[in-house]
Amino acid sequence: MNNEKDWLEVTIVTSSEAVEAVSAILYNVGVKGVSIEDPEDIEFKKKHPGDWDYFDETLLQVKEGAVLKGYFKEDDKFEEYFKYIKESVENLDKFGLDKGKGLVTVAKVNEQDWENNWKKYYKPTKIGEKIVVRPIWEPYEKGEEEIVINLDPGMAFGTGTHETTRMCVQALEKYVTPDSTVFDIGTGSGILAIAAAKLKAKKVIGVDLDPVAVTSAKENIELNNLNNIEILHGNLMEVVVGRANIVVANIIADTIILLAEDVKNFIEKEGYFISSGIIKDRKDDVIKKLEQCGFQIVEVDTDGEWVCIVSKLN
Repeated sequence: MNNEKDWLEVTIVTSSEAVEAVSAILYNVGVKGVSIEDPEDIEFKKKHPGDWDYFDETLLQVKEGAVLKGYFKEDDKFEEYFKYIKESVENLDKFGLDKGKGLVTVAKVNEQDWENNWKKYYKPTKIGEKIVVRPIWEPYEKGEEEIVINLDPGMAFGTGTHETTRMCVQALEKYVTPDSTVFDIGTGSGILAIAAAKLKAKKVIGVDLDPVAVTSAKENIELNNLNNIEILHGNLMEVVVGRANIVVANIIADTIILLAEDVKNFIEKEGYFISSGIIKDRKDDVIKKLEQCGFQIVEVDTDGEWVCIVSKLN
């Protein structure tokens, strides 16, 4: 009989570029927790010591790329999940992503060990001019101008530490007004939707195809006592009615290219489309498609290997 305190730890060695995609793969099969050890993030933290309370020096020795660890209970579905993870990681290059070593392994671990392992990586982090993300187990004293998002990053992707999330939050800070209606496509943990709501948007709707993400986003909304926000399960085109002043999508380049034509039907004239999750190599493809669909490029921001494009519907 399995010990209730034993978990299966799936370790994936990949590239920094593929971190978001691999995280999404894990959440597709109901992972219960994820830790990300990315030497590029750690290098960033070393260069910006005031922004980070903690980093693990040992990660600087990881030269082979980013290491993700996903935690699962041992059950009759795990073998199928593990096969899906291996195949999906193997196929990353088909989506234009560098899979790095693409190594996928599994080991048995004790619950206490992994809980302490992944939680230590999440500390209160300022990710915008005003917005700070606070994991719920960490105390934080709010500065006068700061807006704090309380987050439990245990169940769905989106903790605020990734470049694409930071750029989207910074764009929302710039464009959200009290009159804004905001749609967040692929909301994940709900972080961008919550940021828009905390920036006093009139109305915010987050959508996600993953029921785990929807549950997690709803829980995170409760942690922030918000009533101007709604999370829906499904596809934007099928579950959302009406138009927004701002649509934000932190997904991947191919999905944004696919969305570009249809998303126009959900944006008010003169409204903004904030899109990210785009690697530098795909920037021109996305810009070309957006312009073909009648969007005017307002700004293109870059952070590391990642790009955020803000466009306006003419």
